[in-house]
Amino acid sequence: MTETIKPIVAVVGRPNVGKSTLVNRILGRREAVVQDQPGVTRDRVSYDANWNGREFVLVDTGGWMSDAQGMAAAIAEQAELAISLADAVLFVVDATVGTTDEDEAVVRVLRRSQKPVVLAANKVDDQRHEMMAATMWNLGLGEPFPVSALHGRGSGDLLDAVLNSIPEAPKETYEEVGGPRRVAIVGKPNVGKSSLLNKMAGETRVVVSDVSGTTVDPVDELVEIGGQVYRLIDTAGIRKRVKEASGHEYYASLRTQAAIERAEVCIMVVDASEPVSDQDLRILSNIEESGRALVIAFNKWDLTDEERRYYLDREIDRDLQAWKWAPTVNISALTGRNVDKLGKAIETAAAGWETRISTGKLNAFLGRLSAAHPHPVRSGKQPRILFGTQAQNCPPTFALFTSGKMDDTYVRYIERRLREDFGFEGSPVHVQIRAREKRKDRA
Repeated sequence: MTETIKPIVAVVGRPNVGKSTLVNRILGRREAVVQDQPGVTRDRVSYDANWNGREFVLVDTGGWMSDAQGMAAAIAEQAELAISLADAVLFVVDATVGTTDEDEAVVRVLRRSQKPVVLAANKVDDQRHEMMAATMWNLGLGEPFPVSALHGRGSGDLLDAVLNSIPEAPKETYEEVGGPRRVAIVGKPNVGKSSLLNKMAGETRVVVSDVSGTTVDPVDELVEIGGQVYRLIDTAGIRKRVKEASGHEYYASLRTQAAIERAEVCIMVVDASEPVSDQDLRILSNIEESGRALVIAFNKWDLTDEERRYYLDREIDRDLQAWKWAPTVNISALTGRNVDKLGKAIETAAAGWETRISTGKLNAFLGRLSAAHPHPVRSGKQPRILFGTQAQNCPPTFALFTSGKMDDTYVRYIERRLREDFGFEGSPVHVQIRAREKRKDRA
C-alpha cells in the first residue's frame, strides 16, 4: 500500500496560552490533555487532522521558555525539535496578555527556522478583545488571526491560513504492507517507560524526569529493533485507581487503557530495584483481561545487587506465577543493557498470540487429555468434553462444548496442558466452556 506522508503543523507558544485547547478545537474532539495549569503538555504529541478535505498532522508541544532550566529546558528542546520537523508552524499567543519577552524569544527561534508561520491570537472571546489581537502585528509575523479556542470563534479563518501555508502536493510516499506491529510500553509511574522509549528510539523523543507521572499523553513512535519496525505507544503511568486520579491524570489513565487496547503486544516495565507492588499486579491483570500479548521487562537492573536479585526471584515465584508464560528480559533503560533483546521477546510473544490450532489437532489433544485425566465426578455426574474448537486467535480463545458444567480448577488444568502442548508463549489463553443445556421434562 502506498501512503502519502501528510504535511506537519507544529503548534508552539509559551506555557498556558491554550495550545492544547486549540488542538482539541481543530480536531473536533478531546484528544490533547487540557488542564487549567501551565505545563501539562510536556512531550510533542501528534494527531491526524482534517480541514476542508485536506489532511495534515498537528504536533502539540510543551510551552516554550527561553530561559528554561531543568524540565522546562527539556520541553523547550522538544518544541524546537518539533519546529525543525514541521512544514509550517502555528504560533499561539494570549491576546489578553499582549506580547511578552517570552513571545519575542519564540519569534527569534521561528525566524531562525525559516518555516512559514501562522499567528493565532487566542482568548479573543468577543469583539471587545479584537483590538488586543491587532497589537500582535508588532511581532513582525504578519496578520494575527483572532481566535477563541474555547468557543471556536475564528477557527475557520485560522485553519484556512494554515492550509495556505503548507505544501499542496505530498512530499513523498512510502510502501507499507500491513503496518508495523503496535507495542505499548506500560507500567506504574516512574519505572522508566520514557527512558526505555528513548533508548529504543535512539534519540531524545520523550521528556524524562524523576518526577513521577511526567508523561501524560500516549506518544506513538516508529522504532527499529533488530531490523524490525514497531509502532511504540508510550503511555502515562497507570495511576493506582482511576477514581483517585485528578484532572489530567484522570484523562491520562483512561487513555492508557485505550493504549493497551490499541496495542498487540504490551511491554510491562517493572522496577527491579523495588518489591513487586499491587499496582504492578493490577496492570498485569489488566493486560491479560484485555487479551494482549505480554513481555515483562525488569528495568533498573543496574541498581540491583545480589541480595535484591535473590528477593526478586522469590517475588516472581510468589506473585508473578500467574504470568510465568510471559517472556522476561532484565534491562537497564539508562545504560541500554539488554534493550536489544526486547525485539526477540516481542516477536516470541506476538507469535504465541497469533497461534492457531486446527480443529482436528485440538480434538485429538482433548481426547488424550480426557482419557489420561478425566473430570472428577460431581453429584454422581461426570461432565465430559464433547468437542472443541479455536474460536479465534489474537489471543488464542477456545470454545469447549461439554455435557455439563466444569470446575474452574479443571478449566485451568486444560489451559495449562494447552500451553504445554502448543506453546502460546507470551500470550493469554482463554478457555470458554459451553455446557449442553439440560432438557426439562415436560409435565
